[in-house]
Amino acid sequence: MTYSVAVSGASGYAGGEILRLLAAHPDIEIRTVTAHSNAGQPLIEHQPHLRSLAHLELQETTPEILAGHDIVFLALPHGQSGQYTDALGDVPLIIDAGADHRLESVADWDRFYGGSFHDPWTYGVPELPFRGGKQRERLVGATRIAAPGCNASTVSLSLAPGVAAGVIDPSDIVSVLAVGPSGAGKSLKPHLLGSELLGTANPYAVGGVHRHIPEIRQALAAARVTDADASSRSSRSATGDEGIRISFTPVLVPMARGILATSSAPIAPGATDADIRGAWEAAYGDETFVQLLPEGSFPRTADVLGANTALMGLAIDRAANRVVVVTAVDNLVKGTAGAAVQSMNIALGLSEDRALTVNGVAP
Repeated sequence: MTYSVAVSGASGYAGGEILRLLAAHPDIEIRTVTAHSNAGQPLIEHQPHLRSLAHLELQETTPEILAGHDIVFLALPHGQSGQYTDALGDVPLIIDAGADHRLESVADWDRFYGGSFHDPWTYGVPELPFRGGKQRERLVGATRIAAPGCNASTVSLSLAPGVAAGVIDPSDIVSVLAVGPSGAGKSLKPHLLGSELLGTANPYAVGGVHRHIPEIRQALAAARVTDADASSRSSRSATGDEGIRISFTPVLVPMARGILATSSAPIAPGATDADIRGAWEAAYGDETFVQLLPEGSFPRTADVLGANTALMGLAIDRAANRVVVVTAVDNLVKGTAGAAVQSMNIALGLSEDRALTVNGVAP
């Protein structure tokens, strides 16, 4: 069966990466691409690397144009997807690459985003531990999927095995991330200009204000809580009352793509070195796209460029009594578009790795 697809926000970075992956998918026909200010222009003018899609023209982003497809991908700025998802009830499968359907807590949405709150959808990180299983099980047959925030999924994947196994204390998490500016989107902003980025590293959203913090806390809480606890989560405040606290500092660095996340948390009382490494091996030992490296090895962002792979190195720092996890992803692939396509494959009952690769591009 061939599925017809529309991709909104097709002139942006996330939309372009979704299109790049779907262009190689044997079960997908990319029928429609839409944009806002660039509507009416050839797609190839904005995505010149997508030569096989040169016949497509960007159309207006409206519910009428997006309707009538088997699958709709929304790659829109945060706060803009909801107005379309409310009007696309007849579309069999919608995957939102924005934040509109990620959060379960109204309080978190109001604090970190603001505007209209929309119901949470199934979270699109298949490998993430979830209440004794994996998010993958929830994606089977899903019709509404929220693709993750790239920083959020990277940190969550890094630490969820330790939270689920009880070998780390999640009340004192520290994460520092080196991030490529493509994660901020394609719109022109002075601090993202090459002259501002080259030769420097720039911290941003410092001091607990980054929008991915509640998404990380939500994912880590779901790795360990019971169904009864989860049912009341949406009514809780965003003050850390689930016992998960994180100091999160992203730093823009001069590479177009990539995230290198260094996350640490205290070792839980009584946890042995074997218990700790065993938790990550049990979580990801059979996974294709999340791989724990051998002891003493740590990833580089160059190793995951263009791949749907999260590579992870783990260290046990007994002197500081902390577990340290270093994870590398391509923020546009595993962090966004790859996670969306992987989740789509699962929802449709296709092979999970359809049109996705573990192989990066070098040099």
